[in-house]
Amino acid sequence: MNILAIECTHEALSVAVLKAGIVTEAVSTEWRRAAESLVPLVEQVMTESRLNRQELECIAISSGPGSFTALRIGMSVAKGIAYGLGIPLVSVPTMPSMAASLRASTGTIISVIPARKGEYYYAAYHSADLSAGLWHDEVQRGSAADVDAAANLCSRRGETLVVGRGLFELIPLLAHSEAVYREADFFSARTLFVSADRLFAKADVADLKEVTPDYRQTFSPNGE
Repeated sequence: MNILAIECTHEALSVAVLKAGIVTEAVSTEWRRAAESLVPLVEQVMTESRLNRQELECIAISSGPGSFTALRIGMSVAKGIAYGLGIPLVSVPTMPSMAASLRASTGTIISVIPARKGEYYYAAYHSADLSAGLWHDEVQRGSAADVDAAANLCSRRGETLVVGRGLFELIPLLAHSEAVYREADFFSARTLFVSADRLFAKADVADLKEVTPDYRQTFSPNGE
């Protein structure tokens, strides 16, 4: 299948095209300038992949949680392309997708995404469930200490990996636990393809209006 994927939930910005099994991806460090950067990235990967827009079969979007502003911009761009081409928009939950992209064979994986300052979203997944596509929606929100406590609890039951981007407040806490931290530099638009292909069967062009970002909080002008 031919898929265009967008990942701009937090701390990074990437767009990728899957064409006949070949991936073309563009990454930008201008994550906080998603409004200016996202469309040029889409145009770049479409050009480099030599894929006509009319050949796209669906759009995949990493739906959050994450930055209120980036989620809104990413979803708007994805919906605009899907509407224009009359193709489905596949919403891929960010937290289980990030955990699944780690490809751990055993144990528990805890995905962590920054919320507001000093707060984090976090969710624990069993590796076997992730491999089978059995994703849950039980996302919690708390401080770095709360995430550390959850990681320690999971570690008592077996191998535990904590995955996230730039969790500088959390890393020192985890250093004193049995949990192992992994930087999610491997998580980008290209990692959405497997999930998008699985979810495509449930997608419908008529449902575009129902696809919304997974904010999990109200917008605050004082920060995200």
